[in-house]
Amino acid sequence: MIIKTKKKEIRQRVHKRIRHNVRGTAERPRLAVFRSVANIYAQMIDDAEGRTLVSASSVEKGNRTNGGNLAAAKTIGKLVAQRAKEKGIQRVVFDRGGYIYHGRVKALADAAREAGLEF
Repeated sequence: MIIKTKKKEIRQRVHKRIRHNVRGTAERPRLAVFRSVANIYAQMIDDAEGRTLVSASSVEKGNRTNGGNLAAAKTIGKLVAQRAKEKGIQRVVFDRGGYIYHGRVKALADAAREAGLEF
């Protein structure tokens, strides 16, 4: 009998493999992306201290956009880059979270780059 693995399990396994190589520091934090069907979230994490430095999501108060589309991903990318610049963060390490670098994940990354983040 063939046992089908779930998409979530596959993504988590890929994410674990990525995290083996990608680490965030205070000088260059990790820009982690999580997407659900309805929303998208981004946060910058200092893995040395285990602390979130900056975050943005499509469910924040005052930012209630439909997070399941490209426009929301671009908005969140710009917002997280703007908040990072306020904290003095210019360079980051991108963590796609086990997702394929396509669609909303790519749109968020491109918007963050356009807003001034380097990765």
